[in-house]
Amino acid sequence: MENLQTNPPDWSILMPVLPEKGARPQALYTEIRRLIEEGGLPPGAKLPTTRDLAARFSLSRGAAVAAYEMLVADGFAEARVGAGTYVARAVPNTGGRPVRARTRPPEPQGPLPGALGCTTADEATIRTFRTLLNRHLTQPSARHYHYGDPAGGEDLRVEIAAYLRAARGVRCEPDQVIMTSGTQQALDLVIRSLLRPGDAVWVEDPCYPMAKAALADAGLALTAVPVDAEGMDVAAVEALQPQARAAYVTPSHQYPLGVTLTMPRRLKLIDWARRNDAFIIEDDYDSELRFSGRPLTSLQGIDGEGRVIYVGTFSKTLMPGFRIGYMVVPRLLVGRILEVRRLTDRFPSTLFESALAEFLRDGHFSAHIKRARRRVRAARDGLIGVLENAGMAVTTPEQGLHMVVEAPPGRSDAEHVLLAAAHGFGLRALSPMYHGGAGRQGLVSGFSGFPAEVLTAAAARWVGAFREG
Repeated sequence: MENLQTNPPDWSILMPVLPEKGARPQALYTEIRRLIEEGGLPPGAKLPTTRDLAARFSLSRGAAVAAYEMLVADGFAEARVGAGTYVARAVPNTGGRPVRARTRPPEPQGPLPGALGCTTADEATIRTFRTLLNRHLTQPSARHYHYGDPAGGEDLRVEIAAYLRAARGVRCEPDQVIMTSGTQQALDLVIRSLLRPGDAVWVEDPCYPMAKAALADAGLALTAVPVDAEGMDVAAVEALQPQARAAYVTPSHQYPLGVTLTMPRRLKLIDWARRNDAFIIEDDYDSELRFSGRPLTSLQGIDGEGRVIYVGTFSKTLMPGFRIGYMVVPRLLVGRILEVRRLTDRFPSTLFESALAEFLRDGHFSAHIKRARRRVRAARDGLIGVLENAGMAVTTPEQGLHMVVEAPPGRSDAEHVLLAAAHGFGLRALSPMYHGGAGRQGLVSGFSGFPAEVLTAAAARWVGAFREG
């Protein structure tokens, strides 16, 4: 039978119009859009992949991605999941003449720029994981062929314990580390193992909605503890509601306000837990992504009483799709939590654990974090520039992947969220995160998961929209 070969697509039509090496995404966007308007690229034509475009014409892949995002945002292209990017079948009618950039939002293809919980692809990291996973698939260990340890593989727990001791001052040994699929599973294991319906639990006010929902859904009696510039106000709540079985906190980078729990309050919280035979669930949210200085040592690291359950995840540092996190558990709770784990999902992915253990051991994770910090910081600074130029009050976050912005006057924060979404920018209202849903007006914006140019363009569309009234 004849061996059929598929010829690669011919993108020579783009050759005369592509900008010089290193050109900004706006220039690339302008030239491709002109080709579409003039009929050089007909409706429905498939555009080259961003990787192919970058390789063939000596562009950065980030420039190609950003240009395509802008084409989609303005209605000249369509991104089809798993299939690529195509010229839109209904191209905006511009008569072939240059026009002012449209403010019509992109058709939803996933989270909008500015949405929370997004991470940015890192080609070096993906390439390394591909190599590691291929190696373990080519020469699979016997451990992949039977049910594993409910705590997770020892090789990975050894590496995570070493990393947490060095980076976060956590006091732990590998036998205290339990692998999870993320923060929500860790919370579920704690609730099932330690708490009963009706138990009192302190939560921050405002609070991470998913954690609060998990605790409330378990029938726990939640006490909202005010958060100010120093974090959770332990003294205020202790005077009113001293008895509780547990407290949930995000001390390194409070969600959503972004403040850090001060050392005096950390010590007071640990002392409260000791005196009341209570436990602290420390969600070490965004601790690795700090842009200047070192963060305070974890709560767990200054706890000498075994009162802190430390929870972390690779969702923000690597990607949510990996579905891998961890918890460090006081020894008196290890057996109880592992028994619950056995009765739920048995054990985590051994294949991915093996690859991640090597990724940590060989120094790839540290290199990845350095690259991520640079990338995210650039996006943060670009977004702040757009917002400050519009006269909005923004506190520059020194850590994490989001910021709180004062809502511009004339609309509620919830109304601004709708307006931003209508123009392709993802925001979250601050006020519903307070107990009772009627707290401080504000907007929470993420600054990861998208090229800086795409993020700032989306923010500028929203700014333009509310300025126009």
